Amino acid sequence: MQIYKIRPHHALCIQFFEGKGYSPEFTENMRNVINILESSDPFVCITENADVICSKCPHNINGVCASEKVPHYDRAVMQNCSLKINSVIKWSELKKSAEKIISCGLENICADCKWFYICKK
Repeated sequence: MQIYKIRPHHALCIQFFEGKGYSPEFTENMRNVINILESSDPFVCITENADVICSKCPHNINGVCASEKVPHYDRAVMQNCSLKINSVIKWSELKKSAEKIISCGLENICADCKWFYICKK
């Protein structure tokens, strides 16, 4: 059984993904990850390190995110969803938690994100 590592804030990003990204490689990887998560509802491990989406991100420097914003987003999502690092849950459970944040106010988590204009549509 494969378990996919997912950063908490990526549960939000996935909900609004529309094919835009840092590069064609990043966008293709994001599509592939979303397809796997949505088609098979695998187990995911909540991580604060690089995950399957980060693997093609230009901010990923040797497995560490160079963006100062990302740890804030992850902490906010974990607090709002009662998640813990290294927890293993089904993707569908993480997605439900993310949907609660979306309905209560996404701007409280990531309004300063480069891609927020997509989410607030």
